[in-house]
Amino acid sequence: MRYRTLDPKLIIETAERLEERVAERFPDAGLRGVAAELVSLSRDLAKGAKALEAPLWWLRGLIAAAVIAGALVFVFVGTILPLDRLSRTSDALQSVQGIEASLNMIILAVIGFLALIRTEERIKRKQVFRQLHGLRSLIHVIDMHQLTKDPATLSANFKPTSHSPARITNAADLARYLD
Repeated sequence: MRYRTLDPKLIIETAERLEERVAERFPDAGLRGVAAELVSLSRDLAKGAKALEAPLWWLRGLIAAAVIAGALVFVFVGTILPLDRLSRTSDALQSVQGIEASLNMIILAVIGFLALIRTEERIKRKQVFRQLHGLRSLIHVIDMHQLTKDPATLSANFKPTSHSPARITNAADLARYLD
């Protein structure tokens, strides 16, 4: 089970070690700032994940109040519905229509109840997606840094263009960087 969950403490420690390694090996590289941002982001995400574990009590109270109010409406309407008219032939059709409408309302109420129950999950999922957006942005920045570290640039056939960025031209430095 240990490898099926992410421990924020270990992730932060790994990000800090990575930042130290980048700072020691490439003190003037832009990747050092990206590594520092990764440490900061991992701390922020750990705090955000901890905050998402707590239930939204105000929302749960609001949902409970809505469910109780809906149940009271059904009880109130159920006491008014004339079920004793089923014995008369003229009112039987109206009673069947009333029962059908009641069943439709019960089905819609159950669907609404399920939607209310999932509201907290949807709110938390939206917050997670907002936090993951920051991580995705950082991943794109790292990817852009890596574009200039293409091992193909060391081959004899590589010809840079006038808009090519400055690249690492030493094979040993490039291998160390990519490692």
